[in-house]
Amino acid sequence: METIHYISSELLSVEKINEIVSNNLKLELSEEARVNIEKCRKYLDDKMKSHDAPIYGINTGFGSLCNVKISNDNLSKLQENLVKSHACGTGEEVPLEVVKIMLLLKIQSLSYGHSGVQLDTVNRLIDFYNNDIFPVVYQLGSLGASGDLAPLAHLSLPLLGEGEVYWDGFRQPAAKVLEKFNWEPIVLQSKEGLALLNGTQFMSAYGVFSIIKATRLSYLADVIGAVSLEGFDGRVEPFTDLIHLVRPHKGQVVTAERMRDLLEDSEIIAQPKAHVQDPYSFRCIPQVHGASKDTIDYVTKVFRTEINSVTDNPNVFVGEDQIISGGNFHGQPLALALDFLGIAVAELGNISERRTYQLISGLRGLPAFLVSDPGLNSGFMIPQYTAASIVSQNKQLATPASIDSIVSSNGQEDHVSMGANAATKTLRIVENLERILAIELLNASQAIEFRRPLKSSDFIETFVKAFREEIPFVNEDRILHYDIEKAIAFLNSFQIDIE
Repeated sequence: METIHYISSELLSVEKINEIVSNNLKLELSEEARVNIEKCRKYLDDKMKSHDAPIYGINTGFGSLCNVKISNDNLSKLQENLVKSHACGTGEEVPLEVVKIMLLLKIQSLSYGHSGVQLDTVNRLIDFYNNDIFPVVYQLGSLGASGDLAPLAHLSLPLLGEGEVYWDGFRQPAAKVLEKFNWEPIVLQSKEGLALLNGTQFMSAYGVFSIIKATRLSYLADVIGAVSLEGFDGRVEPFTDLIHLVRPHKGQVVTAERMRDLLEDSEIIAQPKAHVQDPYSFRCIPQVHGASKDTIDYVTKVFRTEINSVTDNPNVFVGEDQIISGGNFHGQPLALALDFLGIAVAELGNISERRTYQLISGLRGLPAFLVSDPGLNSGFMIPQYTAASIVSQNKQLATPASIDSIVSSNGQEDHVSMGANAATKTLRIVENLERILAIELLNASQAIEFRRPLKSSDFIETFVKAFREEIPFVNEDRILHYDIEKAIAFLNSFQIDIE
């Protein structure tokens, strides 16, 4: 079995990152990457020996201080000061799963040989990754434009023996961990601090993590929607292929086909129906779920481009003998995509809660609130309140961050993307969707029991049986908080291939 992933110019995909992280593959630089890094560093060292003119971020100050020339004697101190001064993050800590992806993406971006970093610096980042040494990074502080400055500063502090890390199950000073491994702090050379801090790896890591989770939850939304449809005694006709072939949006067609597969050979779906139509939350599953699928596909393409890009500044082009200051650190493509993803995921939660509401409404032979003796028992009344509350929060979180901009650095950085805020709130929307779907599954698995002795399809019966092993049928009122948490854990443990 493969145990090592070699960092190279080979294109990374979201699927590949998921494979690397999920299978705990170790990282190593390919010979190609090693040569690119060393060649660029040597070029930069030689350039600084013979070049007195100011080059942004290499022998100048940063941001609006770009016109302040720095002497060659202070170039290393300049980069160290940059990392320390920019470590201004605050708020909640970034999840360690996201920090791990940040390390991987930063290593990948630096490996292309356009950033001017030392080989030792990249190798130390690889050491952190391979030994599960995760810097403490904070969620708040990036404008998503000059690169993710504050988060990436916190990611980089441990290179200097500064800041804190999680290692061996504990949060501890980075200096202590470096000492444990007999590692000396890295002495940053010209441009290295800027190469580490300029970049979109905070936004990108959040985006990749959110895409992986959203893809899985999109599939589960279909499965749970099918269970709800069976519990509601819904109709199969809205999933007929003829309907979707005359409006062939890819996500819609895929969803309809999946629903047909999920419901195949179900006795419940095949029984005669007393009703002519189902509410939109059931009938329009292909159209609504499908639109979200198409959005996830689009966002995945944006991030595939980004994670295979050089996003620091200035960029070094050895063959052309040029060092060019530009704006590849600007997060606008990611900000727009993240906002779009958040909206699409929020809609999956929105329609899910409507199905839950239909199931508890005492319709189609189901008891009110899906419990015996309603009145004495409240049954599933209040979980719908909880779902509605989360759906409402998601609507508030889905307000785009990318439409905002605040001037920074004395007007030098006068338009920013706010992509970092888009990133953190989108992940929260995704996590909220998991909770909403868990509540729907609680209701759907309860409702389907009232259709016995009829059975659903083999797949749905197996799925519900696995769920029932964790959460038994509700005969009378009990504390449903515990059931909700178990349902969330059940969904979180459900793995699918990310394609």
